[in-house]
Amino acid sequence: MPNIVAIVGRPNVGKSTLFNRLTESKKAIVDEVSGVTRDRHYGKSEWNGREFSVIDTGGYVVNSDDIFEEEIRKQVLLAIEEADSILFVVDVMSGITDMDDAVAKLLRRTDKKVFCVVNKVDNSQRLYESSEFYALGLGDIHPLSSINGSGTGDMLDAVVASFEKDDDLEELDIPRFAIVGRPNVGKSSLVNSLIGIDQNIVTPIAGTTRDTINTRYTKFGYDFHLLDTAGLRKKGKVNEDLEFYSVLRSIRAIESADVCMLMIDATRGIEAQDMNIFQLIIRNRKGAVILVNKWDIIDKNTSSVKEFTKKIQDKIAPFNDVPIIFVSALTKQRIHKALEESVTVFEKRRKKIATSKLNEVMLEEIQNNHPPAVKGKHIKIKYVTQLPTHAPTFAFYCNLPQYVKEPYCRFLENKIRHHFDFTGVPIQVFIRKK
Repeated sequence: MPNIVAIVGRPNVGKSTLFNRLTESKKAIVDEVSGVTRDRHYGKSEWNGREFSVIDTGGYVVNSDDIFEEEIRKQVLLAIEEADSILFVVDVMSGITDMDDAVAKLLRRTDKKVFCVVNKVDNSQRLYESSEFYALGLGDIHPLSSINGSGTGDMLDAVVASFEKDDDLEELDIPRFAIVGRPNVGKSSLVNSLIGIDQNIVTPIAGTTRDTINTRYTKFGYDFHLLDTAGLRKKGKVNEDLEFYSVLRSIRAIESADVCMLMIDATRGIEAQDMNIFQLIIRNRKGAVILVNKWDIIDKNTSSVKEFTKKIQDKIAPFNDVPIIFVSALTKQRIHKALEESVTVFEKRRKKIATSKLNEVMLEEIQNNHPPAVKGKHIKIKYVTQLPTHAPTFAFYCNLPQYVKEPYCRFLENKIRHHFDFTGVPIQVFIRKK
């Protein structure tokens, strides 16, 4: 299962700067496609060969100019609930404040791993002053400067060392399908329709994470894990920020899955929150199938499906080569079609194309439509191959990779899709020096 690290603390202690520092190494790859996400508060990081997700909770606090203690408390409680490790950021220049004390009090009660990060420590005098934070009672402190990066390596060593070993689920070569979407869109009903019919086909795997219900589904010739983000406990008295909460929940399921079924509500259409979750799926290079739920209660005419499909495709462009299925979790309408499509997308995501075939087809396309010359220099693409990665990734080798622009990369991607059918699968195109 993926590890989630949450950054918490009061405003203006440098949470976002630390977030940017931890995620920048991955940013270039994550944001290879322009406009992949408007969601700045979630990122990927890698250290000592372990990849993990970083959440900047500060980004989710509303009215940041006029912050309420209650709002921060809420974020901290959510981070405690959902994350694996917590970076509690404090500011050496202001010392321990009342709000720091209040946050520390909440963190001392959790059994999650908490790292007390003392920020803005960029000289020996401040290093000496940072020892004051031992008084918070959170064990070792990690003095660092998120602006210039000093001390972050030692902290990351400790964070990565605290991760549990990946569980055995990774070992089973069985597809993992996640059902994701906004709250109240019908995820639970879909799961119940799929597995509730005959409970004995379901074998819950022991030791799966406490928050994503993980079910082995073996029926009608299928065999896969169903990751259901809907099987949630009621959230005590935390009146959570729904967006932050559902993003956290979705991240864990998306990163663990091979294919994600994104459910949207036919009565509301595709909304900003759905788009955020879709971008997470694409950014993590997972297969995607869109399920339009509650289709049974929509007033329809002969062109309804066409019009609705067009609206969704316009919203999710440029990657709109995604299966869209109109379902009703309640009446079980087309729910098996949803499974069929997910299996098909899974197979496509694993597809490997022979280098000879790839070159035969793609070099002819390039011959018919050369990359535009830049500053009088002609770009010659000589060779293409598929890289040995989890999700389909293609490298084109040429003389001047720096001059191949985004629109041409998209042209290459579209031609690969056209010839080799990668419906529902995000693919990456890299241009490299030959």
